[in-house]
Amino acid sequence: MAHRILIPTPLRPFAGKQEAVEIDGSTVGEALQGLIARYGDLRKHLYNEDGKLRSFVNIYVNDEDIRHLEREKTPLKAGDVVSIVPSVAGGVGAVVPRQGEELTRDEVQRYSRHLIMPEVGIEGQQKLKAARVLCIGAGGLGAPASMYLAAAGVGTLGIVDFDTVDASNLHRQIIYGTADVGKRKLEASRQRIASMNPSVKVVEHEVALTSKNALDVLRDYDVILDGTDNFQTRYLVNDACVILGKPNAYGSIFRFDGQASVFAVKGGPCYRCLYPEPPPPGLVPSCAEGGVLGVLPGVIGIIQATEAIKLILGVGQPLVGRLLLYDALQMRFRELKLRRDVECPVCGDHPTIRELIDYDAFCGVTPAAAASAGPSVPEITADELKAQIDSGAAPFILDVREPNEYQICRIEGSTLIPLGEVAARSAELDRSREMVVHCKMGGRSAKAVALLQERGFTRVRNLKGGILSWIDNVDPTQSKY
Repeated sequence: MAHRILIPTPLRPFAGKQEAVEIDGSTVGEALQGLIARYGDLRKHLYNEDGKLRSFVNIYVNDEDIRHLEREKTPLKAGDVVSIVPSVAGGVGAVVPRQGEELTRDEVQRYSRHLIMPEVGIEGQQKLKAARVLCIGAGGLGAPASMYLAAAGVGTLGIVDFDTVDASNLHRQIIYGTADVGKRKLEASRQRIASMNPSVKVVEHEVALTSKNALDVLRDYDVILDGTDNFQTRYLVNDACVILGKPNAYGSIFRFDGQASVFAVKGGPCYRCLYPEPPPPGLVPSCAEGGVLGVLPGVIGIIQATEAIKLILGVGQPLVGRLLLYDALQMRFRELKLRRDVECPVCGDHPTIRELIDYDAFCGVTPAAAASAGPSVPEITADELKAQIDSGAAPFILDVREPNEYQICRIEGSTLIPLGEVAARSAELDRSREMVVHCKMGGRSAKAVALLQERGFTRVRNLKGGILSWIDNVDPTQSKY
């Protein structure tokens, strides 16, 4: 009997760009084997080298988490829907309220629409005024979240960031304007928040969050809002929140898809319960490579801010034990149940991680970890490629970006085959000719080089830094994105 399998956005390039497929099978395992038999490039995304389902890929049947079962042996009946939920670079009374200060006359007027709500009122607004919320990241998620938290009257907003405003930020990081390009994000954020609500205190943490400083940075805040964009920091924030007993309002985004939950609340799951281990480096594309709809982080960031406010007020039902999925393209919200993993090394019944670890090594991004994972793909720099072209010995240049990216900028004479089509179209390529593969920054093209090497291509190299490096070093007349 056929079952509907929902394909998440990050995996669609490897599944014929399908959102859903019908696959026969009496169990989850049979259905997944049928899926990878049809789309072979999905195998490495779903299964490890030992043939076991990867731990950072969650499988749901009719929105029910089946991790407590033998996942692949779970039987399927007519009408069942299987969801694949990979990691993309979740109560009341969880926050102990501080003694609230009296509201000023101006604050009574400013927050009057809050004060007439019985769920907030004077006492609730005083809790907000006394509260301290830390936004980790001042980017797509942190920008809208911090603005709404400031507007709501959260008394102290901490912001962790060490980046500067770039023109490419402006389509989604709405706290910044054109005049802010080149400024420190912390400075621009503080100025914008002060113009919105001068009574809010902004604490700047211009640091890269690490195992050495995370506990000190997070310690004095009531709620942590995770707006990070890499797996190392996500696991670091999660573990620090569990160790300190701080609720973690989590959000993540990619293209048209978003996730939100609340982690590290007593009795509830943490991020490791959802994703016990990270994907290998480069397997999951970042927003910088895959893109993101400009309004998507606004939706997810505001959900995170909403959860933080509910936790401070002690009202409603926070997203504890629930994973909220948002598909902007279909305008659809789905909710999946999460269970706390009693074997979780951080929040389980017998935790083995009681202090912060080396998260670069855990996520496989250190040189030592990379070396142990095997040899890296051969590379060529933009300057070396230009010299080779000028010498008259130009290699075949393969562009593995998407067609819409190719329209923005390209290397003259290159051939476009999107990464998701490389395996199926490898027969079109000449194995005897030297080849250079590129994408935007080098991540996707490295995957393509490895894939071609597996298929017998021996004269293939990756363009280090991608076309952005080409524009910086060779052809600055082209537009960057």
